[in-house]
Amino acid sequence: MWKYDGKTIREHKSWVDDNGIMHPKNWHIWSAEEKAAAGITEVIEDTPPDSRLYKWSMDRNGSITSTAKALDDAGSGDDLVLGVKSVLKNNVKSQQGSLLAQTDWAVIRAADAGSVAIPSNIATWRAAIKTKATAMEDAIDGAANTAAVAALFLSWDSDGNKSGILYDWPVLG
Repeated sequence: MWKYDGKTIREHKSWVDDNGIMHPKNWHIWSAEEKAAAGITEVIEDTPPDSRLYKWSMDRNGSITSTAKALDDAGSGDDLVLGVKSVLKNNVKSQQGSLLAQTDWAVIRAADAGSVAIPSNIATWRAAIKTKATAMEDAIDGAANTAAVAALFLSWDSDGNKSGILYDWPVLG
């Protein structure tokens, strides 16, 4: 983000300075010295936090104010507000259902035909999906604070090492 005299100016957009001079829309290609001479300063915006875990807003200067969302549910009945943990567990259940739906045909065929077995790779995979979903939900329930919940999300470091448990589903082999 760029500022001139406290006003935000955008790359690829012309702008007018205090002397009434309209500057071209390609001003962003100017050198650092030319920008400084024109009174243009770059403002580095803060990186927004994970919106799954935080409510946040950005002010005109790119600074972010954030507040952690409640982990636990609040209220009841029509006034129930789901906390982060419930939202994440609902996501796990939804993804589990979508994954299992891919092989429901084999379970239905086995139930209808009676003598046709569910292929072993499908049966093994379905069991692994259910086990993994339970482990994810248990990990969510066991998270003591927002940082602990954040650590559950699947991620890779610069060396390619994987961490986190959420949404790391077994693959059907």
